[in-house]
This record gives sequence, C-alpha cells and structure tokens, in this order.
Amino acid sequence: MTCWFSPSRARPGVLLFALCCAWGLQAGAANLSPAQDIKASPSPSSKAAVLPKVEQFTLANGMTLIVKPDRRAPTAVHMLWVRVGAMDEVDGTTGVAHVLEHMLFKGTATLKPGEFSRIVAALGGRENAFTSQDYTGYYQQIPSGRLEDVMKIEADRFANNQWSDEEFKKELEVVKEERRMRTEDNPRSLLHEALNAQVFLSSPYRRPVVGWMSDLQAMTPDDAREFYRRWYTPANAAVVVAGDVDVAQVKALAERYYGSISQRALPDRKPRTEGEQQGPRRFDFKAPAEQAYVALAYRVPGLKRLEAMQPDDQDALALTVLSAVLDGYNGARLDRALTQGADRLADSAGAGNGLWGRGPQLFMMTGVPAPGKTTAQLELALREQVAKVAQDGVTEAELQRVKTQWVASEVYKLDSVFNQARELGNYWVQGLPLDAGSRLIAALREVSAAQVQAVAAKYFGDEQLTVAHLVPQPIDKTKPRAKPAAGARH
Repeated sequence: MTCWFSPSRARPGVLLFALCCAWGLQAGAANLSPAQDIKASPSPSSKAAVLPKVEQFTLANGMTLIVKPDRRAPTAVHMLWVRVGAMDEVDGTTGVAHVLEHMLFKGTATLKPGEFSRIVAALGGRENAFTSQDYTGYYQQIPSGRLEDVMKIEADRFANNQWSDEEFKKELEVVKEERRMRTEDNPRSLLHEALNAQVFLSSPYRRPVVGWMSDLQAMTPDDAREFYRRWYTPANAAVVVAGDVDVAQVKALAERYYGSISQRALPDRKPRTEGEQQGPRRFDFKAPAEQAYVALAYRVPGLKRLEAMQPDDQDALALTVLSAVLDGYNGARLDRALTQGADRLADSAGAGNGLWGRGPQLFMMTGVPAPGKTTAQLELALREQVAKVAQDGVTEAELQRVKTQWVASEVYKLDSVFNQARELGNYWVQGLPLDAGSRLIAALREVSAAQVQAVAAKYFGDEQLTVAHLVPQPIDKTKPRAKPAAGARH
C-alpha cells in the first residue's frame, strides 16, 4: 500500500532496460564488454523454453487471469492489477488512486483494518501495493501451498472494500506525510512535478501520482469510495499468478474466488490528447538545495504495438537505444564527455526514454553541474551530445553493447518469479501481447545505427523541448525533516 511511481521521480538512465518506467529496475548486465556479440549472449527463448507457456483466461464476469508456472522453487507470486491510475483522476481529486490503494488495506466486512497484512505475514509471505499514472497493483509472494489463502482475501477486498470515515482520515494523514517526505522535502522531485505540469497542458500526465497537497487536504472519504465504485470492476482487472503452480488449479481457484464478483459497467475513458507544442518552454525553479540541477524534456512517441509496427513505434525503440548509448552503462557517452577530467562540466548526467505507457512519453536528459559550472553550460553540453549523434551517428560497438545488455537483462529477469509476474501484468495494462518481452528483443535486434542517428536528428529541436533549471536557495538547517507517519509502510 506504500508505493507510488512517477517518471519524474526516477533517474532516467536506469529506466531503459526495465521496460517499465515506474518500476525503476536496472539492467543486470551493466559491465559487459562492448566486444561481446549479441549472438553470443544467452537467448531469452533458450532459457524460457524450460518453462511452461503462459496461459490467459477470461472469467465469466470479464476479469482476466494470467498464469505462468515456474517450478524452480516452492514459491508463488499473486498479483491483482487494475487498469486505473492517476491519469484516470479528475481535477480536484488528484491522488485519489493512490489514497484508495492505501485504503484497500483497511478492511472488508470480514477483515479488520491491517488484518490483511497480518494474515499474509503469518503465512510466511510478503505483500505490498503500488500506484502509477497507468495502473494500480497489489501483490503477495508466498509459499506456493498458501496461494488459495491469499487469493481468497485479495478477492474479498477487491469486491468488498469498506472502512469508516475515521479510518480514512487517519490514512489520509499518512499519505500527506508521504508527499511531504518524498516530494516536498526533495527539490528535484518538486522540480520534476513542476516540469510535468509545464510539458503537458491537457494530458492527465501533468498531475503528480501522489496528488497536489491542496487536493489531498480537501479529499473526502466519498471521493475514494466513488473512485473505487467506478474503476474496481472485474472487466478492468487482471489476476496474475507465477511460480510453482498448476494452471488448472489456479484457474479453478480464480473462478471460485474472483469469478463470482459482480460485474459493473466500466466508465468510458474520454480522450485527453495533448496538442502540438508550439515552441520551447523553460523556467527557473527556486528551492532550498545544495546543488543546482537541470532537466530537459522532449516530447516523443511511445511504443503502441509490437506487431505491424508503425514509424512511431520504430522511432520509440530507436529513441530508447539512443538513451542507452548516452547513459546505458558505466562510461557511456554522457559519462565520458561530461563527468570526467579536471575541467568536467557535471557531477552527474543522465538520459532516459519513456518507451511505453497509456499516455504521452518523454525523452529526458538531466544533470548536476560541477563546481564552478552553470546549468546553462550543462544544458548546452547535454544538447551537444545528442547533436553529435545526429551528425556523426553511433558506432557498431556502441550499438552491440546496448543490445547485448538488453538481451542479458531479459534473461536475468527470468530468475525472479516476481519480475515474471510484474512484466505480465504490465503488458496486460498496456494492451500488449503476453510475449511482449521476446517480441521486443526481436524488434531491438533490428534497430540500426541509421535509425538511431535519424531519431537524434528528428526529435530534439526547440519545438518539442521544455527545460527546468533548479536555482538553489539557502537551506534552513533549523527546519526539522519530515519523518514517516505512523502506519507508513515504506
């Protein structure tokens, strides 16, 4: 019940190989030699071949069930994904998706507040939840023999979540303190929050996942209850189970505990398309901080399909490769050019591309200027590195290195049952096929140096750019730092 994810909160370069920005998981092969050829790397399909295939079902009430057996250890991961997040909120109630995530731990007609977590702990498991712009999710990792126990209580709270107004008011204070601790006490988080609001004028991605503080202060218990009634319906949810399980047994359990949940009509999602940007946007952001900071955001296309890919899909993939060339491994271009040497420009520099999501995507470059250097100098240097790719292209060694890392990371992910379930849920949310990981690898293999050079020339003009400079202000040393509120699960 404790996590909320926003692209603005993560270091861009770390997000590339996870293929899911919100999770911020770094690739596991960051130090492979560029001389290694991609064909020499273990193929995801060769390792996946020892695992039974993924199976997907639709229950009678419209709920999706996805099962992936993996019998290498006697454990299972059970996840419930709801295709609703901060982008589905309306002005005045920002943060309600995340607040509701907290409230699902606060009881049903048969479970008291906090009892869900106590049950999972008694079963020898661990559990938590997460909210992003695109989705809300809940998970338990337990001994596989206790799968039925968690399916029963998860289905109960999905269908029968209820709590008192007083319980809501207490938990809302926890969320407010979470915002203070993770955003308002972090100048870069505040800057990125303001940056999103500058980049996106009509897209709901302009709003923070945790919500604006004014909206949290005005939020009522009925705001959360109404959001729950609107979106927590079987046709808008998927159960994902991975691990030491039998598909037929999981299906029978899902039909027993989830299949009987009543259907409710799913609201129409009204399109909120972001219009064309008509020129550069930039602002200075003043906040108490020790170091200056600069962030550049370029509006770029996202990956929407992996079959019959369109030019925008090809560009999204090439942009992700470009970001990896710039900042995908130790000693990548930004590191070599900007953070090394006696006259270095930056203490740190990064780049990352939002590969996919339900809303519009950004290519980000960020940096902290070195002592004696300015954010203006660093901004120019970051842009020059992309301009060099546009003019001179990338080497085959660079291209091979980032491809090798990506393939290796896909293989290593298979060792985690949790990651297997996480990816399947995320693919479902995005409307992608369940084998999107292997399809993505196949598409990656086809990205050429010419494509990378082409996107570097196409998407980095002023018309698509928004820039934010953090201007450090004196820090009040006497001001106490925010502490986690009672009940916070971070």
